Amino acid sequence: MIDGKAISISLFTGAFGLDLGMEQAGFQTVSVVEKDRDAAKTIALNRPFLQESAVSREIEKVSYQELLEEGGRVLNLGRALAKGEVDLVTGGPPCQPFSTAGKRGSVMDPRGSLFMDFIRIVKEIQPRFFLMENVRGLLSAPLRHRPINQRGKDYPPLESDEIAGAALRVVLAEMEELGYNVVYNLLEAADYGVPQNRERVVFIGSRDGEAATFPLPKYCKDGKKLPKWLTLRDAINGLIDPEPEFMTYSESRLKFLRLLQAGQNWRHLPEELKKEAMGGAYNSGGGKVGFYRRLSWDKPSPTITTSPQQKATDMCHPVELRSLSVRESAKIQTFPDDWIFYGSISSKYKQIGNAVPVILAKEIGNYLFNLIQGNKQKGKEVAEQLSLFAL
Repeated sequence: MIDGKAISISLFTGAFGLDLGMEQAGFQTVSVVEKDRDAAKTIALNRPFLQESAVSREIEKVSYQELLEEGGRVLNLGRALAKGEVDLVTGGPPCQPFSTAGKRGSVMDPRGSLFMDFIRIVKEIQPRFFLMENVRGLLSAPLRHRPINQRGKDYPPLESDEIAGAALRVVLAEMEELGYNVVYNLLEAADYGVPQNRERVVFIGSRDGEAATFPLPKYCKDGKKLPKWLTLRDAINGLIDPEPEFMTYSESRLKFLRLLQAGQNWRHLPEELKKEAMGGAYNSGGGKVGFYRRLSWDKPSPTITTSPQQKATDMCHPVELRSLSVRESAKIQTFPDDWIFYGSISSKYKQIGNAVPVILAKEIGNYLFNLIQGNKQKGKEVAEQLSLFAL
């Protein structure tokens, strides 16, 4: 901490959702790295003191010295921050398939992704803690995918990099190389007061070997031991949005959505219309619950995506014949009402859908802030009650 401030540097910042939560917990973000131009402008609009770093830039081209210098200027130190002086580095590096030559096909190898730039900057800055967020699929992803029709008794057994969880093992190994004590957990945002079902994997690394952990849930699905999950009604009922921005539906979609009520989807259409509505998806497998979906008032929102009117993940308003608006989506992601998003409607949806829910980030930040301040008793109480995976 510097002058009583817990200092944070943000990578893959997006629209600042994770960092807003950290701010509310007591951290001060002093430098950001974001490639998307509109997201960078969103940050600069809402946090003018970050204008120097809130410009479109690729993390591969950013040095740790730049980040430390920017942090020093934001704090008016008259010098750059020193290695080891930063309390927290945060980020959600994208983990996605990468093509390789030959017959090995596509892979999901974090060693070939921007994840390694996250690792690089943590190694160079040496923060007291790091926090990394990612999608649930990282827990089960192989490094190399073997098609289903090439498995079984007539084929060789799966190799180690084809087994589920191989990508996670690489992530943990790279983190272990940093010398940090690392824990991770799959968190459900609704458990922490977010009116949305959204599962994300969160990793916390501790440089000094402190027993970091995760906050206890404050809500539950059935409401028996804790208050019941917040709902879409809790999130957007009464929202004042005089000029809502939203994606419009085509008449071919509206034809079927008009026949549905809150909480219904294509399965509630008249039997003679189901096949027409679904087209080629009618005979595909899976539950297909997102097709022609009108949201329910009395349940948490499904996961907010980067586009609310995709056919398979429809986010139609419970009553109105439109997708959720930009501001409604932001409310469900627990952004403040006065947070300004820059860009086109589609860009705003993308920024919101990619964000970490602010309240979830705040709950994690509260624990880390208490730990940094030396309030370890609270951390011990939490740690004893959670089942965690640790290196």
